[in-house]
Amino acid sequence: MTRPAFHLAVPVDDLARARAFYGGVLGLPEGRSTDGWIDWDFHGHQVVTHLVAGPRPDFAGHGTVDGHPVPVPHFGLVLDVGAFRSLAQRLTEAGTEFVIEPSLRFAGQPAEQWTMFLLDPAGNALEFKAFRDETQLFAR
Repeated sequence: MTRPAFHLAVPVDDLARARAFYGGVLGLPEGRSTDGWIDWDFHGHQVVTHLVAGPRPDFAGHGTVDGHPVPVPHFGLVLDVGAFRSLAQRLTEAGTEFVIEPSLRFAGQPAEQWTMFLLDPAGNALEFKAFRDETQLFAR
């Protein structure tokens, strides 16, 4: 692995629904699991869905990016354009309800990118994006 892998733990209210979404819809390989959590191989990173009982608060808020309200907090991946399009098609075919449909933002600018936002079954927000030129990931 050329980059350090991140580890992120997110709360879910139903492990079977988490398994169906992360393993089935997103197609992530499942790692270790117990009755209280499941590890997922999130393209070389470790995302853990932890069973947490009780009500969950809504998003902390929304930020505005290129004129669109985006849920905060959120997490996701920067994919190449082909992988982004494949995932967008897979999510669409699975009947995913998008917070922000797959779309192009910052068109014609150094940070031009495809992006989409969605919620997992427990309400955790995810963003997947693909830059026209990934070397511009941190362009100003």
